[in-house]
Amino acid sequence: MRTYDALLPYAFKRFSLMKTLRTGLPTAKYYLTRKPLPESEKPALFTMNILPPMMTVWYHFAQKYLGDRVDTTIFDSSGLLDPKEFPNARVQKFINLYAATKSEEFLHHIAKNRKIGWLCDDDMFFLSSEAVDVVERELAIPNTASVSFRPRRWWEYEIDGKRYPVSSSYCIALNREIFVDKEKLTLGPENGNTHPAIIDGGKSPSRYDTFDKANEILLEKDYRCFVIPEHEQEKYVTGFSGMSGGVILLHYFKKPEQVLDYFTTPSKKCWQGTMLYGLLASLLAICTIQELYEQIKGKPYPLHSLPSRAELEKVKADHMQYMRKDHSFDWVYEASEKLRDNI
Repeated sequence: MRTYDALLPYAFKRFSLMKTLRTGLPTAKYYLTRKPLPESEKPALFTMNILPPMMTVWYHFAQKYLGDRVDTTIFDSSGLLDPKEFPNARVQKFINLYAATKSEEFLHHIAKNRKIGWLCDDDMFFLSSEAVDVVERELAIPNTASVSFRPRRWWEYEIDGKRYPVSSSYCIALNREIFVDKEKLTLGPENGNTHPAIIDGGKSPSRYDTFDKANEILLEKDYRCFVIPEHEQEKYVTGFSGMSGGVILLHYFKKPEQVLDYFTTPSKKCWQGTMLYGLLASLLAICTIQELYEQIKGKPYPLHSLPSRAELEKVKADHMQYMRKDHSFDWVYEASEKLRDNI
């Protein structure tokens, strides 16, 4: 029997292999043509998805606030999306490869005829039409390589004695002419990150996540990597993070009781780490997604193994005393409230 921490990597691999039965052939057909978007001044917006109801909610907000000012591409790695539900987007079934790999495919091929390639995780939701104005305005400034709406908040770059925020790839618009054509950069993660943490007691990250290394190279070459000021970020987007782990648990288990057992079986000491905390936060966020989906569609999405919000809240209440003091759930509740207010 796998321990709680060993089960998740196994479940990820299992999910990807099982979904390949739905996405493998469409992916192969896509590679035969790699048909790009037509030439246009519109930003090309990209997201990817493994939880269908979250895509419904993301698309609702994108349509409400961005509308036809962007051309949207969705990589469906669950193989379960119905393109008819997303009439103003290009939906492509695609094998569940690394996020960096899928995003690079978009930037290099689908968006090849556009200056602006805009990457946005499907758990980052737009709240204002002015987001497009910001992207177009900032990327029109010479030497600007990127515009980030949600930077990483626990470490910074230190380059030649100066500190710079980490743009991240959560929601970032890129100048393709710089990123792809001129500098020929990649989004891939790498080891060897020794930049400083900016939270109390934090360790150096040790690893560059998606876009982090490219971000560093751009800064070293004196490109402008614009980050929306922190006090303005929630005006344009809100959302969650680390959702994929919760999605994988719901796919792996068949009943809510099994999910609850996953959280109650580990020792209390295990709750001092980040895994159980992050998974519980993601499931609470999925409860919000389910509620919003039902508000949009008039019926809940069949997530048979998702425990009720009350059951998850009880797990949280029973284990909060064992968690680290910096492990707050406030950000989940704040984002949930903002989404309910703006749907």
